[in-house]
Amino acid sequence: APAWLRRLCGHLLSERLLRPSGVQAVVRGILEGTDGGAGAETAALDWRKCDAVGKILAACPQQCLSLEDYYRQVCPQVLNLLHIQDKVAARQFQRVATTTLLTMAREQPQLAERHLLQPLLAPLRRCSEATELALNDLAAGAVLVPEAELGSCVEDVLKVYVVGNDSSSLLLGSLQSVLGVVFSLHSFAKQNVSYLRSPCQEILLWFLEKAERERSLAVLEGLAGLSSCVPSLHPRCQLRVGSEGGAAVVVEETISDEDEALYQKISSEQCHVESLVELLSHCQKSCLAGDFFIHCLQELTQVAAEDEVAPNPSVEPGGTLLELEQHQARQGRKLLVLQLVAALCEGVSDTVFTDIVQVEEFVAAVLRRACVHPAQGPGAAAEAQTLAMAMGLVAAVLGGAVQLQSSDFVVLKRLVPLLEELSRTYPDPLTQELASDLRIAVCTHGACAPGTVGAAADGVLGRKPGTGAQSPAGIPSRAPSSPSPRHGHDSPSAHREGSEEQSTGHEPSATSPSPAPCADSLAPAGLQELLVSAYDPQPPGRAAALRRLASLVTQRNPEALQLQEKLLEVFLENVQHEDAFVYLSAIQGIALLSSEYPERILPVLLAQYECPAQGTEDAAAAVTRMKLGEVLMRVTRALGDMVFQHREPLIRAFLRGARDPDSALRASSLSNLGELCQHLGFQLGSIIQEVTCCVTAIARTDPEAEVRRAAVHVVVLLLRGLSEKVTEVLRDVLRDLYRLLKHVVMAERDGATVLHAQLALDELDNAMRRVLFPPQTLEKKIVVLP
Repeated sequence: APAWLRRLCGHLLSERLLRPSGVQAVVRGILEGTDGGAGAETAALDWRKCDAVGKILAACPQQCLSLEDYYRQVCPQVLNLLHIQDKVAARQFQRVATTTLLTMAREQPQLAERHLLQPLLAPLRRCSEATELALNDLAAGAVLVPEAELGSCVEDVLKVYVVGNDSSSLLLGSLQSVLGVVFSLHSFAKQNVSYLRSPCQEILLWFLEKAERERSLAVLEGLAGLSSCVPSLHPRCQLRVGSEGGAAVVVEETISDEDEALYQKISSEQCHVESLVELLSHCQKSCLAGDFFIHCLQELTQVAAEDEVAPNPSVEPGGTLLELEQHQARQGRKLLVLQLVAALCEGVSDTVFTDIVQVEEFVAAVLRRACVHPAQGPGAAAEAQTLAMAMGLVAAVLGGAVQLQSSDFVVLKRLVPLLEELSRTYPDPLTQELASDLRIAVCTHGACAPGTVGAAADGVLGRKPGTGAQSPAGIPSRAPSSPSPRHGHDSPSAHREGSEEQSTGHEPSATSPSPAPCADSLAPAGLQELLVSAYDPQPPGRAAALRRLASLVTQRNPEALQLQEKLLEVFLENVQHEDAFVYLSAIQGIALLSSEYPERILPVLLAQYECPAQGTEDAAAAVTRMKLGEVLMRVTRALGDMVFQHREPLIRAFLRGARDPDSALRASSLSNLGELCQHLGFQLGSIIQEVTCCVTAIARTDPEAEVRRAAVHVVVLLLRGLSEKVTEVLRDVLRDLYRLLKHVVMAERDGATVLHAQLALDELDNAMRRVLFPPQTLEKKIVVLP
């Protein structure tokens, strides 16, 4: 076009643009002809044309008096483009508005913030605690932000920030100022049925993903209430459910009852923590959840160190009111951090760490906390368990749970100073030994991994001792011989015994070319120390001692094998312990001892199973017998085909348990009976009659649904174990079992029991079909004629 025509068209376009509703008229004029039919959808997807229109609107015309005046006239109209109700043209207008806003923010950030971003975020900023509100002049219950305005604001923020997807510092900074209100709205929508839940979540996740990692962690800390970098909802403001599925902000009514106010505050904090953990569960791919978890642990360590240094003004007689307030603030912060750590452990701990660096940072945070604040006082058990978990995690990594490279060992070597300090200063001797052995394993790149490292790895991974994975260097992660004796500075018993060999022993250095050889046998003093530690009042120390004793049985340590009866007594007493880690370690030890010497140990276990110890309550005795039943089943699996010679006493014990008054023990005995029959297979013999009579009577008459369910499950396991030998082994009782299953399917009220019966019928049907209709096979035969 000629130059004069371009100038004239630009002048007319600019003149129309500056008139009232001129922006919408210009956009409609440029996009004219795309208001309906099949062409509307095509034009709606033509983002290039919409972007060109947005850039035209962002450019100030020459005839405008000043840039400030142009922005003052055009920006409100640009924001109105986000609210077009016409569904056909809405996508085009929203794209134009978003492009215009982002272009203005890049070219004129100050004017764009004043005329675009502040009006856009005004409803959210109005109820933020950073804004000075004259709430005293408003009556309680007065609407501060109506439902329609708040919902429209959240949708506009989603369109501009998330859909526009421009992570400039201006946009991130403006959005950060209202993230606290958005998070409060997200927590509120999570508790109620509201359409605002999804857009609020997308806004929060977009910011956490686009911002720098340090900034995201600071925002998460502010959302959790640990800092003031993110202004939250004003304390006098309250969210209320709207009539259209949204929410409105009203002035909170004063609660006169102090207990009710405290309950509201605690429930609100709990809801915020749960919402934050749920939000972090969506950030696991970006490692943000693991980084924040580590940040909370470091914060917990720092708070503990401050508590050690700062005196308690409520106890000190000369404390001032300011010191008392500061102490209360520190205690409140510590409780909040503890609540966050507990929620993160429960919500995202199973998948929170995605690389070795995060594992190292997590373990380092726990070790620093243990060095600063050893496990003492009422919370000692929890502190010790956390430390044991962290050290077991390192042992599992070194034991082959993760394929380690040379660069990974460079990261793990950052833990060496902390492990060395822990081995010198921690009060528990077993923890000192494990820290020392972990330091050796890390420094030697896993070439020398003492027995304690393998036992800790087995505890974390749930492996059976002796089945540890291979280390990256190709050497087993557990030494074949028993662990070396404790060094003099590590073991208190070494000083008591006055052993010269132990007091002069030295650990291999980090730079030694070859690992120090392990001792061939365990010193008697070390074994006695383990037996004493098996009665440690702290569960982690007791469990570690039990697992160490179990590993000695696996390694056939001569000193340990001479004390079989004593070891069995120790394990049986610890089976009654209430801590799961302790009694599971004891169960593992008894199972290993029984599988090595079944003729000596099984009679003792069966006697304990049939006749519990005198003086115990019925409930405690039933729980102990169920634990012993688990031991017997582990022995059955370990013995394999050799279990046949112990068939009759095992089945007799489980049949007696199936008649016990305690319903849980009856169900457990039946479950064990079914697994035993599955292992025995065709070796059942005449005992099948007794088993069938017992199962039939219980499935028809027992008042507890779980017991009837277990009885039918015995039939399922029996049929599954026999497979094609069903008609051969069960030929005398097959009809009775079939009638029992049909009766259960027709008359049983418990759904799970009916499902077990249907599974048994399916097993029986498949077995009978294989017998009656064997698969036809084609065979080639060559016959030589005479």
